[in-house]
Amino acid sequence: MTWNGNGRRGHVLVFDADDTLWENNVVFERVIDDFLAWLDHPTLDRAEIRAILDDIERANAVAHGYGSKVFLRSLGECLERLRERPATDAERREIDRLAVALVEHRVELMPGVAEALDELAGRHELLLLTKGDREEQQRKLDASGLLHHFQAAHIVREKDVDTYRWLAREHGFDPAAAWMIGNSPRSDILPARAAGMNAVFIPNENTWVLEDEELDPTDHGVLRLAAFPDLLRHF
Repeated sequence: MTWNGNGRRGHVLVFDADDTLWENNVVFERVIDDFLAWLDHPTLDRAEIRAILDDIERANAVAHGYGSKVFLRSLGECLERLRERPATDAERREIDRLAVALVEHRVELMPGVAEALDELAGRHELLLLTKGDREEQQRKLDASGLLHHFQAAHIVREKDVDTYRWLAREHGFDPAAAWMIGNSPRSDILPARAAGMNAVFIPNENTWVLEDEELDPTDHGVLRLAAFPDLLRHF
């Protein structure tokens, strides 16, 4: 399809992928639970260790990006900080064993996603925008069976205001006539709004803690929905 500023069908709808189209962070949370149980630290409780891990993940996200490889790096660094020594080969093997679920996890679509996209694609122009490790995200996209709904799919290192401005230029749409749809206030909603787009916030109880930020309840440019199929009542 040729993208230009005239004669568009309906709205431009831009979709997040992880934890919007399919479950993702819940798998990481299960690995973290197993990691904390395995550590069994003599003086720190699980909440204190989790706070340390969150700080490490925050720093590594800035330095190295996102995805399973960076997550495993964070687990290893957390162990070394708590043990106050380098991780042993046996400890690294155990971390790899705990994280097997990340590699073997099948893509599990959110309820109603495939059916809703079928309808939305018939009356709107759909794009996909996801961040993370390119190879890992592409694997999930291919496994999802959803790619045929989208005019284009972009995997980026970070989703900030410049990313959304670039997306509008790349596809020639007016940001004010477009909607970003996702579960993350930090990556999906706030930067899209700062770039002049509207946004649809679909909360996911398993959203990564580092993606959580406060949204302005008086911002009428943000539509809040309980579940993905609710999009069909508005678009």
